[in-house]
Amino acid sequence: MYESRSEGLISRRRFALRLLAHLLLAMAFIAFSLLIGVLGYLWMEGDAHWHDVTLNMAMIASGIGPIMLPETIHGKVFLALYGAYISVVFVAVLGLVIAPILHRILHVFHLDEEP
Repeated sequence: MYESRSEGLISRRRFALRLLAHLLLAMAFIAFSLLIGVLGYLWMEGDAHWHDVTLNMAMIASGIGPIMLPETIHGKVFLALYGAYISVVFVAVLGLVIAPILHRILHVFHLDEEP
């Protein structure tokens, strides 16, 4: 996917398209994770409204925390597991977004070296 040390630096346009592709993939991963949270919470806590649950899952994903606590044991277990899952998603998405930027920086540093 990325160019090797022996290849030259890609154009700014190709780099921008690569960065856009990584951002779109990250946004899709976040949207999928929020959808999992909303559907799981609605399944565990059947009496909640979808818009309140969406806000609750977005608050958990942002690190602020839940605004409404579940009433059932299953809902509490789900929320604990979702909190652990969303922490891993945060690290993965951060790596996905930063990877092309760090690769370009490191590639620029190695352009002057002989292979």
